[in-house]
Amino acid sequence: MAQNPVKPEVPSAEGLAAAAGQAARKGPPPVHLWNPDYCGDLDIEIRRDGLWFYLGTPIGREPLVRLFASILKREEGKYYLVTPVEKVGIRVQDVPFIAVDAEATGVGAGQELTFSTNVGDTVTAGSENPIRVERDPLTGEPSPYVHVRRGLEARIDRKTFYRLVDLGVHRDGWFGIWSGGQFFPIIPSAELS
Repeated sequence: MAQNPVKPEVPSAEGLAAAAGQAARKGPPPVHLWNPDYCGDLDIEIRRDGLWFYLGTPIGREPLVRLFASILKREEGKYYLVTPVEKVGIRVQDVPFIAVDAEATGVGAGQELTFSTNVGDTVTAGSENPIRVERDPLTGEPSPYVHVRRGLEARIDRKTFYRLVDLGVHRDGWFGIWSGGQFFPIIPSAELS
């Protein structure tokens, strides 16, 4: 008689938080080293504005959001919360983080732009953490992003992007910004005329 395999139960948000909290006690979780079996999807969504929702309700506890953000992993275009023994899928409307501020030091090609995210990450744009700008095909409106860690990006919020534009320069037919010895194009110079 054939037996039906027992499908593992999808972990709860509370269970994931407890497991992640245990792992985080020893420093930042080494998510890149964890490759547990996929356990299914959890009803967690990160909206375009950076707010996290569980079962359709905003997660109002910032420490819990930061904990979940620390165990976030992207594989083949999908997002997962990962612990050493569990991997659950979540939904992300755009990218998981928002760059809510940036600090510029230096000038010209020696300039460095250090971004702060809504979940407490800081990252300096450069060759390992590039800035990219997508443009809406209908309106031309820019959506700027900065790489944060392991394939995870932050969308640069409007106020921060406007401050960056004030630091922009023209180079090789492009208007863009310098950071970490890299020039990041924003828009063709000809479109600014």
